[in-house]
Amino acid sequence: MTVLLWIVASSLLGGTLSVFCAALFALNARAHWVNALVSYAIGALLGAVFLDILPEAIKLTTSGAALSGTILAGILLFFTLEKLLLWRHCHHDHCEVHEPHDVPQVHRRTGLMLVVGGGFHNFVDGVIIAAAFLTDVHLGVVTALAITAHEIPQEVGDFMILLHTGYSRAQALMLNMLASLATLAGGVLAYFALQSMQGVVPTLLGLAAASMIYIAVADLIPGLHQRTRLRDTLEQVLLIVAGVSSIFLVNLAVGA
Repeated sequence: MTVLLWIVASSLLGGTLSVFCAALFALNARAHWVNALVSYAIGALLGAVFLDILPEAIKLTTSGAALSGTILAGILLFFTLEKLLLWRHCHHDHCEVHEPHDVPQVHRRTGLMLVVGGGFHNFVDGVIIAAAFLTDVHLGVVTALAITAHEIPQEVGDFMILLHTGYSRAQALMLNMLASLATLAGGVLAYFALQSMQGVVPTLLGLAAASMIYIAVADLIPGLHQRTRLRDTLEQVLLIVAGVSSIFLVNLAVGA
């Protein structure tokens, strides 16, 4: 396949898979499954960053200091975006997503705002996927896998909030699916824009690494600390290792 086809296929498959898996988990209301997915997603994100994205960015950049500065600036950027409620996920046990009956009713407009914010997030994911595939198909596959892994628990939260704000199951599924198409738009637009701007790719990879590190460390990991039993901790560690291992195995399979 051409690079563009890889980008289109990964964006469509990843978005569709994450939305349908999220709908399945949300409708079955199995909170334990979501907790397990969060742990796995942490491993997949960190594995993609430290086993693939950063090594490739270091190889492409002409300045290690500039790359480090980009990652630092990216982490601060995503912190700021989260504070502005543009990049906010809910993955912990004691929040409105997992306790829908204990939260006051909110207006349907809140659901629309959530979809808009999710679309922006997905658009950025598409840009990241395109930058990775333009660097190397193998890197693109790993990056798309990691992004899909962390999207599923986020989509579960979005789906539950939409249901709680008065949307039907069909409407919630349709809105989440529309928001997921922003990944495709971001990927295709970035493909054509970056064709003549290859010098920007290391910077985008640095920002991709920053976003994944921030999501894993600042957004997902704190939720794991809500469960302090030894059994829960061991399960979390094993699932994180499984996430990292899946990235490693993808490396072996794609590189073979």
